[in-house]
Amino acid sequence: MVTARLPQDEIDVAVDALRDGELVAFPTETVYGLGADAQNPDAVRKVYEVKGRPATHPLIVHIDHPRLLERWALSVPPAAQALADRFWPGPLTLVLRRAPAVDLAITGGQDTVAVRVPSHPVAQQLLRAFGGGIAAPSANRYGHVSPTRADHVRDEFGDAVKVVLDGGDCKIGLESTIVSCVDAVPRLLRPGFITLSQLRSVVPDVVAGSDAQAPRAPGSDAKHYAPATPLSIVNSRTLEEVVAQLTADHEKVAVLAMRPPRLANRYMTWVNAGRRADVYARELYVNLRTLDKSGAKEILVEEVPPGESWDAVRDRLRRAASVENLVTVDPDIAALRADFGEDIGLP
Repeated sequence: MVTARLPQDEIDVAVDALRDGELVAFPTETVYGLGADAQNPDAVRKVYEVKGRPATHPLIVHIDHPRLLERWALSVPPAAQALADRFWPGPLTLVLRRAPAVDLAITGGQDTVAVRVPSHPVAQQLLRAFGGGIAAPSANRYGHVSPTRADHVRDEFGDAVKVVLDGGDCKIGLESTIVSCVDAVPRLLRPGFITLSQLRSVVPDVVAGSDAQAPRAPGSDAKHYAPATPLSIVNSRTLEEVVAQLTADHEKVAVLAMRPPRLANRYMTWVNAGRRADVYARELYVNLRTLDKSGAKEILVEEVPPGESWDAVRDRLRRAASVENLVTVDPDIAALRADFGEDIGLP
């Protein structure tokens, strides 16, 4: 459940921490963010240090209202303005040419800046009280599963992040849609809750996918959003057969599926995430964290359906999967992939 508002004294503590150059974890409608004063380069660098994030990976600047966009962007093209008018506050990040005052520590050394206006009431409460931009990636170690609950942040960082605002479970559960508006044609760089069709209903010429000239976007690494346990994507028709072979020697396997298991197996932990894309997305990181703690040797994820409502989920799962790790852990899994072709591993 999303918390409507927090007591003002909790917000005041967070604001004081930000002004002192400290980090604050806070909820958004997508995932929890690890925030720093976007106008304090030393605080921004602390975000990179605590996360273990490469300095070349840009952060997203969170602001409380679209009217503040001009403080961060050199210009706002008509397409960007139209998207902001339609989807802000909400789970959309716009990439624009940075204003001269925007520090390169935020942009990963690029001449562009990523900005969004979150809709979560606690994020809005914090941003309004702070009165400035908050630079924030997801509040987890670099490359790990993103947090959608305050406890996830505490589990990830312990005392390294002293202020964690608890706004309840995130409503969407996957990171924001990212659209670059730096060129003549807007480009979808990362799928999210807002789909390509929805973007095109506002700006018809939006294209999908990055290219060599597109800005680097957060969360675009080939390996990202990954649990510690090796993860593989498996075709539904052979899921139980793969489980049976992997558990033949009494090794534990964890499964994330869209249905109950057809066969019982005492050595598997099975989570039925259902077939609704929005519910699956909201619970994806919770489920991956649960399976990661199950003691299983592998996590098997049933391949999700085609269609743009599943694009964001499919993107996160593909980045979380790693055939190389599976082969390193157990050579028998390489043989399984040879037996089943594309039924196991990265599509």
